[in-house]
Order: sequence, then C-alpha cells, then structure tokens
Amino acid sequence: MLQKEYKPKIKLQIGENYKFVKDIVKDQNLNTVCAEANCPNIYECWNRGTATLMILGDTCTRACGFCAVKTGKPTWDDPLEPIRTALAVKKMKLKHVVITSVDRDDLKGDYGASIWAQTINEIHRKVPGCTVEVLTPDFRGDHTALEKVFIAEPEIFSHNLECVERISKAVRTQSNWQRSLNVLKASANFGLKTKTGLMVGLGETFEEVIDTMKEAYYAGVSIFTIGQYLQPTTNHLKVQRYVSNEEFENYKNFGLEIGFEVVESGALVRSSYHADEQARLIAKRSDKVV
Repeated sequence: MLQKEYKPKIKLQIGENYKFVKDIVKDQNLNTVCAEANCPNIYECWNRGTATLMILGDTCTRACGFCAVKTGKPTWDDPLEPIRTALAVKKMKLKHVVITSVDRDDLKGDYGASIWAQTINEIHRKVPGCTVEVLTPDFRGDHTALEKVFIAEPEIFSHNLECVERISKAVRTQSNWQRSLNVLKASANFGLKTKTGLMVGLGETFEEVIDTMKEAYYAGVSIFTIGQYLQPTTNHLKVQRYVSNEEFENYKNFGLEIGFEVVESGALVRSSYHADEQARLIAKRSDKVV
C-alpha cells in the first residue's frame, strides 16, 4: 500500500518572473523540459528566473515509461535553434543555464550532437558570463558524437541513470543502463564536471540505491540528484511507493560521506533543480582549491 503521507505537495506560484520566462520562451519559439515533461517545480524555478531549455524539438524517438515528453517521429528542422537559444539565455540574463534535449535516434550522423555543440558554443560566445550545464541523451554510446559535446566544454555534463539497473529495462525499454554509466565515465575521463540523477519509488530497494550511488561515484560523478517518481498520466508507470523525507536525508548523507561534491535529495528534486546553486557551490570549492 502506498504511504500517501509521503506524497509531495506541489505549490502553485505564479509571479512576475514566471511570466517573464514564459514570454521569452514563447517569443523565441523554444521548448522547455519544464513544460514538456510536466515538471512539478516549474512554478518555483520560473519564478526564480531559471528554466531548462530543450533543443532538437519536442518529440522523442524513445518512449520511456516514466516520461511525459511527446514521442513519435520528429519533424524538427531548425538550424538556427542554437542562436535563438543563446539569445533567450541573454534576454533572461542567466548566470547558469541547463540545456537538455529529446532523444534523436533518427539523426543517424551523430544523433544531434552537432546541434548540441553549436548551442554550447553560441551561449559561451553571446553570454560569456553564463555557465552551461547540459543534460544529454546517451547518443547511443557513440564516442564520436559524445566527443563533439565534450570538446564544446560545458561547465557541467549531466546524463541520468534514471533508476537502478535491475528495473532499467522496464523503465527505459530502449535504453541501456551500462551504456549510460559508460557515458558518465567518458565525461569524467575527459575532465568534465559530471552529474547524474535517479528517481525512486519505482520498485527499487534502499540497498540498490546505495549501490547505484557507489557505482556513479566510482565512475567519476561529482553531483548526484535523487527525487520521487511521480506518475505523469495513467498511461505511465505506476508509483510503487512514496519515499519518506528521512530516507531522502539518508541518501544525501551517504552520498556526501562517500565523496560526492553535491547531493540533492528530496521528493521534488529533479535533474536541474537548483542547478544554478549547485554550479555556484562547485565554483566556490574550485576557487578554494586553486
């Protein structure tokens, strides 16, 4: 039986910054994962003047059991998207931006990696004071595609494991858990600050989460996020359990003990939740080391 007392409550907050971000996204004809994936933090984040911009269209070639993003055959064809994305970042006066995308397995050349690299480069060029965090697909493990993104030097490279390995095939039928882990290893080996995230409440055990955190840390991950899975529609995977605040706190404490630089762990935590604060914290620590 689900312990509904642990089910997170979403606050509806619509302020001036929310409208400001919404208008810029609309004016530049951009997509955001905040809206497309029905993120529960959209009101809080947009009110703070932050958003996760989604490139390469709004249609994903995969159909993960947890994700609300539209799936099907993409029709996106917009070579100017990197420039428009950078202009939106400039208009928002962002100090830190998160860029993500749908999976584009249909783009056989590099699965969209060239557009990724162009977007990072355009933001660095047009908004030099803004750090760039990317939350990428796996590019089917293609090293050449990954290297295009690495060479553009995002300040933070993120790719989500999403769940523990045992249930991965049920959660992400067209993905491969070990391939995702290898993407994280490749990023860390390239020298990039590397991040990943996990959902809980899908049928995993406490021990499996702990083991996954260990594997991510040994792969070179510096930033780890854990949040409660929330069923976006009745067509998606059902929630198996709501995780208590105490358990989330235990995950955070364990993660910091083994050596992660930052651990965000809580019911409403998502990959890019408080990403700007994480980036500032990482930068401060790097300055101290220097």
